[in-house]
Amino acid sequence: MKTHVTFALAVIAAVGVASAGAQPAATTIDAHLAAAKRAAGFDFPGLLGALCVAPRNAPPRDVTPAPPPPNRASSYTEPAKVFDDVYFVGTKDRSSWALTTSDGIILIDTTFEYEAEEVIVGGLKKLGFDPATVKYVIISHAHPGEVGGAKLMQDRFGSRIVIGEGDWEMIEQSVNLFPNGKPKRDIVAMDGGKIALGDRTVTLVLMPGHTPGTVSMIFQVKDNGTPLTVAFSGGTEFNFVNDLPHFDTYINSARKFAAAAAAAAATVLMTNQSEFDNAASKIRMLAARRPGEPHPLDLGGDAVQRYFKVFDECAQVARLKLL
Repeated sequence: MKTHVTFALAVIAAVGVASAGAQPAATTIDAHLAAAKRAAGFDFPGLLGALCVAPRNAPPRDVTPAPPPPNRASSYTEPAKVFDDVYFVGTKDRSSWALTTSDGIILIDTTFEYEAEEVIVGGLKKLGFDPATVKYVIISHAHPGEVGGAKLMQDRFGSRIVIGEGDWEMIEQSVNLFPNGKPKRDIVAMDGGKIALGDRTVTLVLMPGHTPGTVSMIFQVKDNGTPLTVAFSGGTEFNFVNDLPHFDTYINSARKFAAAAAAAAATVLMTNQSEFDNAASKIRMLAARRPGEPHPLDLGGDAVQRYFKVFDECAQVARLKLL
């Protein structure tokens, strides 16, 4: 906790320094920065840092992927049961979630291609699941750390792949990002569409911005038998073309999904990167959870709304700096 608080203070201080030098519409920029800091509080320092302190400001290039990091063991974390019916099969950096049902598994995201065999397939087996029971794979957005293992799941296990239209187009148009082959176009995620399997339904909410076809989700989980509603954020950073139309799209999407999360009374926040929801550390906290204590990922409806408020306010800052 001390490390978390120290990092949060450092991020807040950095935001203050960044605002001091802002020139265009400085007063308005400072107001949005202050609103972002209030929304983040001590809950979302990684999000505040990524969007307000040191945001990425360009889309990734279509180049051959870099080789795997030499010390992959440093990013490894054990697969784990997170809720009664949800399991984590990701790394300390990239998250992949297995939603179990009475008729198989819905998998959300597939980490990087170079680690999918070990992390996804191996993780499911380690938890006692047959990877062949993964009926659907929902890709939140088509960056390498989310779509990497989709082809493996499709080719080996016949999993249906669900991706937003804009991201299917990104995959198909890429020349260099998929040297070992691309997943074949399958299911196109539709706004408000539902992926139903067994006793579970996942509602898809298109959230273009981070990528053209970013998909966020609303679904229920059970915590010791108690149903909870999850808001799953499909994409976060500003690594897209930084111009006014793209930021307008991003801001509108953030507000749209915040409204969807509020309408569903979502209290659990999940994402595809632990940097933003602290999933890797919170999962480790489950072992010490006492009876009656809330689940570490069950933040409450107010916190879920504040999460997307950070999206909104930091994007407003970046947009104003373009004027």
